[in-house]
Amino acid sequence: MSAAEPTLSLVPSPSSPTITPERPCWGVYEHWVTNEAGRKLRPGVYWHGFKRAAVGDDDSEETARPITDDWLATPVIVTARTTNSDDGSEGRLLRLLTNSGAKEWIIPMEVFGGSGEDARRALFGMGAIIAPRKRGQFMEYLLEQRPDQTIITTARPGWHASGAFVLPQRTIGSDTVRYQAGARSINLYSTSGTLEQWQTEVAAKCAGNPVLTLAIGCALAGPLLSLVGVVGGGVHLVGDSSSGKSLAQLVGSSVWGDPGVFAASWDMSKGGLEIEAASRNDTILPLDEIKRADPKQVQAMAYSLANGQGKGTMTREREGRPKLTWRLLALSSGERSLSEHAAISGNAAHAGAELRMVDVNAGTRTHRAFDQLHGLEGADFHRLLTVAVTHQHGHLGPAFVERLLKDDDRPGLLQDFAQVRGQFVEDNAQAGRVADRFAVIALAGEMAIAYGLLPWPQGSALADCQLLYGEWLSRVGSGNAEDRQILAGILDFIDKHGSSRFSDVDDHAPDAKVFNRAGYWELVGSKRLYLFNKSALVEAAHGYGLSRVVKALDGAGAIAGRDTERKTKNYRLPGGGQSRLYVIDPVAIDTEGAGV
Repeated sequence: MSAAEPTLSLVPSPSSPTITPERPCWGVYEHWVTNEAGRKLRPGVYWHGFKRAAVGDDDSEETARPITDDWLATPVIVTARTTNSDDGSEGRLLRLLTNSGAKEWIIPMEVFGGSGEDARRALFGMGAIIAPRKRGQFMEYLLEQRPDQTIITTARPGWHASGAFVLPQRTIGSDTVRYQAGARSINLYSTSGTLEQWQTEVAAKCAGNPVLTLAIGCALAGPLLSLVGVVGGGVHLVGDSSSGKSLAQLVGSSVWGDPGVFAASWDMSKGGLEIEAASRNDTILPLDEIKRADPKQVQAMAYSLANGQGKGTMTREREGRPKLTWRLLALSSGERSLSEHAAISGNAAHAGAELRMVDVNAGTRTHRAFDQLHGLEGADFHRLLTVAVTHQHGHLGPAFVERLLKDDDRPGLLQDFAQVRGQFVEDNAQAGRVADRFAVIALAGEMAIAYGLLPWPQGSALADCQLLYGEWLSRVGSGNAEDRQILAGILDFIDKHGSSRFSDVDDHAPDAKVFNRAGYWELVGSKRLYLFNKSALVEAAHGYGLSRVVKALDGAGAIAGRDTERKTKNYRLPGGGQSRLYVIDPVAIDTEGAGV
């Protein structure tokens, strides 16, 4: 807390103001006071009353009775009535004066339906002290307060319906909206140092490093997603161990808070991931080491992150709880791609999941994850930035949002995005989603440069994003992602089983060494064509139906033989009989680029 904030003093002031409470009543004082009888009262919450009259005494004149000032707790002031915009529940905003300074907490009204023990425990945890024998009376004091001010609260950080941007310690753009969290919630959005120091010690060293500028752009793009209509998703930094991927995540995290607290890990359940994502709504979710994720769940987790909605649950009363929601970009890292990690469990890779978590090369650049070391050795560069973000963090994100709200130009923002988006070329809707992501990251970086928040040359953030997007396009090739995945699966199937589950269709006798037959092969000139039966074709493209597989093959020109108006060709089989088979040319598939 700031040094200027009031704290409790154990020493009475020589000039403690005199109070004359209208007894009986509650009183709360942040400083020492003197009552009407000349007695000094320490700071705190009081019940000002009268001593109970003895039997037979005449109590018609209360003023004649001795007064009492019962100390209930250290100063706790009920400053406002609160209404939660998430679920409509009410609460009270409390201001606490503790030995470590002034603090605020929103107490839910529902705690008054029980003993209030959990609420008192939370207050003790924040530094308040409540008299042991006055705890019930203290709760009565809180309940009876009727503050005039009303504020709106939310447990969801980021953009609020009011137009404000809500963070745990501050709300940008409104004085009547507050973040409401549990008393023991960790503040992800802490600050240290100054924005100017972060610009000098961190941002300046990121210039010329597309992976690092991408990380900062990802963090700044979070508040733009809903404004320009881009869905969430993420980028996945792929590179060997100790290449610099984690440093990029620390740099991205430093935009909003302490990297040691703000960054998360893939080592959690799907439900845990939803909680982490919701707590970083409209910002960024760094996820370190994909190898720690459950291979069976990792693709579903990628879908969930991009879709921005958690799983529905029910209360004990069988009422539906509100689903967790979020919109953000994830900044993931790992030595394997998402599809490679999913394959460990035997699950087929889903092209949709890969598009939602796009691979970025962070291992084979000029200096592994980096392109420019600014005259330093790799280890020194890594160490310098790691130390810098530890001490300088949490300023850029809020400063960026302040400028957004100051400009308040939604039509102009949409035009700027359209202009940037036009510089990312794509040939299908799926690549378009990835282009959207790189474009909004580029836009965020360029806007921060124009605002004077990033010390980079104008156009550099856009150029870096175009470079990384171009690298992605060159790796995956053009065309539909599902088509590429199907064709790659068939090529891989032929490589694995071409000699064990296929045999020459022109043999006079069946090959007894072939078990679990997938089909046959035939030579046409110098080219070997593979004749798949239906079940093998579906097996090869695991996860896709037969009609979808045939569509991909036909589109690639890989069906090398067919009867009229059919996708198959009728063959006489060794040993007798005949069958309709799919005639596949692996050379045509390879030419299409499925093996990339």
